Amino acid sequence: MAHSTPKRDSASQWRLMWWQFRRHRLAMVSSFVLLLIAFVGLFCEFLAPFSPDAFSPRYTYAPPQRLHLFDRNEEGSLVFRPYVNGYKVTIEQAALRRVFTIDENVKYPVGLFVKSDPYPMWGGLFTLETKLFGPLKKGDPLYLLGADRLGRDMLSRIVYGTRISMSIGLVGVALSLMLGIILGGISGYKGGMVDNVIQRVIEFILSLPTTPLWLGLAAAMPNNWPPLRIYFAITLILSLIGWTSLARVIRGRFLSLRTEDFVTAARLDGASEKRIIFRHMAPSFVSHIIAEVSLAIPAMILAETALSFLGLGLQPPIVSWGVLLQEAQNIRSIVTAPWLFAPGVAVVIAVLSLNFVGDGLRDAADPYRQ
Repeated sequence: MAHSTPKRDSASQWRLMWWQFRRHRLAMVSSFVLLLIAFVGLFCEFLAPFSPDAFSPRYTYAPPQRLHLFDRNEEGSLVFRPYVNGYKVTIEQAALRRVFTIDENVKYPVGLFVKSDPYPMWGGLFTLETKLFGPLKKGDPLYLLGADRLGRDMLSRIVYGTRISMSIGLVGVALSLMLGIILGGISGYKGGMVDNVIQRVIEFILSLPTTPLWLGLAAAMPNNWPPLRIYFAITLILSLIGWTSLARVIRGRFLSLRTEDFVTAARLDGASEKRIIFRHMAPSFVSHIIAEVSLAIPAMILAETALSFLGLGLQPPIVSWGVLLQEAQNIRSIVTAPWLFAPGVAVVIAVLSLNFVGDGLRDAADPYRQ
C-alpha cells in the first residue's frame, strides 16, 4: 500500500479525481477523441467541404479518393500541393451499371480555406463563404469517403451528422439527469410512501421491453411534423425512458448518506432540507453522477441510431449517423459500396470513447483508492 504524501493529503477532491483520471491512459486518449468529435459537431458547416444536400448524379456511388499531399513540380522536386485523382468510368455490360476506377493521369488540386457558396453558420447566426478545405476549382469531384446513391459526399454528411447524433445524447442525458436527480433524490431522502410510489413507477418502466417501446412511441409521431420537432420528440422519448437507472443510483446514495453523522449534525444545527441536500449530501457523490452520465450518453446515441436506422426515428432531410446508415440497407451497398458503412464506424468510435472515459471517471470517483 502506497504512503500518503502531504501534497495528496491536502488536495481537494476534484484535484484527487484529476490525478486518478490522468493515470488512465485510455481514458485520456478517449477524452481527446471526444473533444475532437465535439469540435467537428460545433463547426460542421465550416469543416465539411460541401453541403450535406449537394448532389451530383454523375458521381453516384463513386468510390473514395486518396488525398495526395505532395506533387512534383516542373523541375521534378516534391512540393506540398494537395490533390486527388480523377475517375475513369466504364459500363459493366452484365449489370448495366457504371464502374469507377481511379485515373492517375487526372489531378484535381485541393486547397485550404477555399471559396464556396454562401452558407449559414450556427442556424443562420451569420453567413460564411469559406470552407476549411475543398477543390480549388468549383465542380471538381472530391469524395474522400466516397459518394452515396445520389452522388452526395459521404464525408460532408458524416460531419454534419455528428452534431445531431452527439447532441441527442447530450441533451437526452441532461433531461434524464434532471429527472433522475429530482425523483431519485426525493425517493431516497423522504422514504416511506413517497419512496414506494416512485420505486413502483421505476419498476413499471423498467419492466417494459425497451426496443418495442421506442418503436411504438416513435411510430406514434405524426408524419406531417417538421424535422426539428421530430428531433426534439426523439430526444424527449429517450430521456423519459433513460432516467430510471440514474434515479436508482441517486436514491441508493441518498439512503446511505441520510443517516451519516455529518447529515445528522447539519439537521441538528437547524439547516434546511434544501441546504442539507445540495450543500452537504450532493457534493459527496457528484463524482459518481458524472461517471453514470458519461456511461449513459453512449446508450442514448445507440438508441437514436437504431431508431433512425429502422426508419422510425429521425428522417431526411435531417442528417444523423442513424439516418445515413439507412443507405446501407441494400445488397448493392454491402457488395459494391462498403464506404456507406462509414457512419457506423463513427458511431463505434464515439461510443467506445465515451465508454472509456466513463470507465476512467468511475475509477477516479474514488480518488482515495490506491
